[in-house]
Amino acid sequence: MSDVIALIFDFDDTLAPDSTSGFLADIGVDVEAFWNGRVGPLLFEQDWDPVPAYLYQMIELSKSGACPPITRASLEAWGARLPLHAGVETLFSRLRALVKEKHPQVQLEFYLISSGIGDVVRHTSIAHEFTDIWASEFIYDAADAIHFPKRVVSFTDKTRYLFHIQKGIIGASSRNKPFEVNKKIAQDKLRVPFEQMIFVGDGYTDIPCFSLIRRSGGVAFGVWDPRHRDKRSRAWGFIQEGRVSNLNQARYDDEAELYQWLEEAVESLAGRITLNNRIYRG
Repeated sequence: MSDVIALIFDFDDTLAPDSTSGFLADIGVDVEAFWNGRVGPLLFEQDWDPVPAYLYQMIELSKSGACPPITRASLEAWGARLPLHAGVETLFSRLRALVKEKHPQVQLEFYLISSGIGDVVRHTSIAHEFTDIWASEFIYDAADAIHFPKRVVSFTDKTRYLFHIQKGIIGASSRNKPFEVNKKIAQDKLRVPFEQMIFVGDGYTDIPCFSLIRRSGGVAFGVWDPRHRDKRSRAWGFIQEGRVSNLNQARYDDEAELYQWLEEAVESLAGRITLNNRIYRG
């Protein structure tokens, strides 16, 4: 039986303020004009998917000369100085210490699945905490500027990576094997069953993950950025629709209610795994 717990996070507005809006503001772009004037018409007049729409408009913006060219280096540099929500820097070590002390035979792993930009999130101060990271990606031209979307992570695309975690298709060795995730694996051979997953997210792109995790016996937490109270009503809808187990501000310091719920969820899962393994192994 599996002795691994997977704690899986969205990124933007979950662990940090919206990293794409922050990047655009940092290079002098009018953020409201970008989302409402550039991306909005693609969504509401041309039926684009939201994620490729914003990636496309970033490429067009970069080419237009209206801002400095958006390069791999500028995205990476933004990731390195991107602010995080309260308590995020030490969240991972605190939860690992909890599991190690009370259930040393259980392994706690962290994953990130984001519709944001991979070259930003992989250069944040917490990137090393994750066993694997999946996010939207660009390819770059000869001048290192963004040229075309290489990977789009949107809505149900996110659930694909839950199956990667479930089947153990993770890390560098899993790259260049796009169809491996479709292989059937016996229930008792799964590396992390869905019921041993915890998912934390804030937005509409997280709904398929919320639903899959909840339906399969795992735990899903909805969060909202306390700096944007207007987003709380959207998040409240996830509670009303039964998509999440709980809803809290996106704060992770020791006194934050969300962190305390995460502790409870991790400890409960670890205790169940320990008990099941004792029974299974006699």
